[in-house]
Amino acid sequence: MKSMTWVVLALCVVAVVAAVVSFTAGDWPLGIVWILIAGLGSNLALFQVRRSRRASA
Repeated sequence: MKSMTWVVLALCVVAVVAAVVSFTAGDWPLGIVWILIAGLGSNLALFQVRRSRRASA
């Protein structure tokens, strides 16, 4: 995997941690925003992995 994929995956992990912190603090709207950011990041990472596999094949 390329380095950009690792950056996006790290963004996903940070977004999930931030969502958990927001939910436990009682800030539900902000937690939902963090979950949406994590979903977007995971989709970007999956797209990059698929694109790199297609390019190498």
